Amino acid sequence: MTEVPVRYRDSRLIDESGKLYHGDFLLHKDGSWSKSKGDEDVKFNLNGSDRLITRSLQNWHTHLSMILNRGMGEDLPLQRWLDEMIFPTEKKLTKELVELGTKAACAELIATGTTFACDMYYFPKEMANAIIESGIRGIAGGTVTDFPTTSYPNGPEQAINDLDILLKEGTGNSRVEYAVAPHAIYTCGKETLIKSSELARKHQSFLITHASETRNEVATCHKENNCYPIEYLDSINFFSNNKTALAHCGWLKKNEMRLMAKYDSKAIHCPTSNMKLGIGGTMSYPAMKEAGVDIRLGTDGAASNNSLDLRQEAKMASMIQRHDHWDASILNPQELWKLATKGSKDWVAWNIDDIRMQPHGIDERRLLANIVYSNADCLDVWVDGIELRHGGITMSLNIDEITEKMKHSVKDYYDGI
Repeated sequence: MTEVPVRYRDSRLIDESGKLYHGDFLLHKDGSWSKSKGDEDVKFNLNGSDRLITRSLQNWHTHLSMILNRGMGEDLPLQRWLDEMIFPTEKKLTKELVELGTKAACAELIATGTTFACDMYYFPKEMANAIIESGIRGIAGGTVTDFPTTSYPNGPEQAINDLDILLKEGTGNSRVEYAVAPHAIYTCGKETLIKSSELARKHQSFLITHASETRNEVATCHKENNCYPIEYLDSINFFSNNKTALAHCGWLKKNEMRLMAKYDSKAIHCPTSNMKLGIGGTMSYPAMKEAGVDIRLGTDGAASNNSLDLRQEAKMASMIQRHDHWDASILNPQELWKLATKGSKDWVAWNIDDIRMQPHGIDERRLLANIVYSNADCLDVWVDGIELRHGGITMSLNIDEITEKMKHSVKDYYDGI
């Protein structure tokens, strides 16, 4: 049976290349689009005169449930932020809190036009269930550390064994998959990193970690191993070809960039988190691009960013790269939008009557720059032919209910912090 598409009349659409089209459009369930002749059978026939249709945003590094920690530990540097605020609260983390926090984060993603999140956190089964319920796509990476966590109280061996079972079972949903997520080289020893890599390779899953986020991490790695983080990971055969995602990568040498390109590893640029925590260094986009690395964007968690809006992250990425390299041409609107939406199969409709989208310019040539740098209200979101948001109202999740539950659930979670 042929799937019936959705029609937007008298609208505008920007494709993957950044090219702008005007007219009537059909959005198909498989993620493709075509011009409408006006006589096709459609699921919905929508007035698109106030809408700009684009691919959805893709958030490649998140800790979704850490929305519960939003605004916590403001003005603290990374290590104090972790030791004094994050790790103490996470000792009280429960399955229920993770599922609730993940739902709340997914609601924010949908409201800001994002339909994919690569998440790493605790209780991956509850994380995956919440992502599935929201209707978006995602990777649910179970975090592995050498120290016990509420998710894996018996330590890394339990984490590896439990993730092995989850990866074998799968999520039961084609939009969401499990992954292995050893936290970082400073929280995972060599054995844990190797076992995590072997597990990901066994199940052909994604392997996610933080890498070269701080100067201290890089210096300590060199002192202990006589090599730098990416070199160290390579030396223990960590990389799982084209299924590895490394967040931050702010302190890399060029040979490390070439190693990442060799393994087709994704480097996730999270500029806002890096700057907020005073890391002092961010990824060099031009150098990574020259080395052939697959670069993506991520917000990091709401605890270290305050926002999960990838449009803001895209703007910040462009600004910091231009600032650091003294070059106003880096990441122009077309390239930036490609970076922010790379791999998307889904659609978002933005409100072009929003004052932040004005003026549109001659032949509406300013629309893409406006959506990137000025933002606009997200009106509609489509995933697999299903409308998750319509007219600015999210339909796949009950936001009022989630908000009310959060108000009551976090009281004990915050106690003593």
